[in-house]
Amino acid sequence: MNPRILDEIVGQLAAALPTDIGHLQEDLQKNFRAVLDNAFARMSLVTRDEFDAQQTVLSRTREKLEALEQRLAEIEKSS
Repeated sequence: MNPRILDEIVGQLAAALPTDIGHLQEDLQKNFRAVLDNAFARMSLVTRDEFDAQQTVLSRTREKLEALEQRLAEIEKSS
């Protein structure tokens, strides 16, 4: 997970807190960060680049499958 995105989420959580507990904000941000780090570490997340690469592979595979299905249909017709 991109640390910048995680920092943004932590900042938004801290900003949502009531203003009268501002003195606890730094501790809460550290706790939010630890909880989110732990939660994201347990998830099977991939980067956008990895996702895009797999999407490209899947698209090529679909094209090849469609071409093979057409060839098979032509072979079955001629038999």
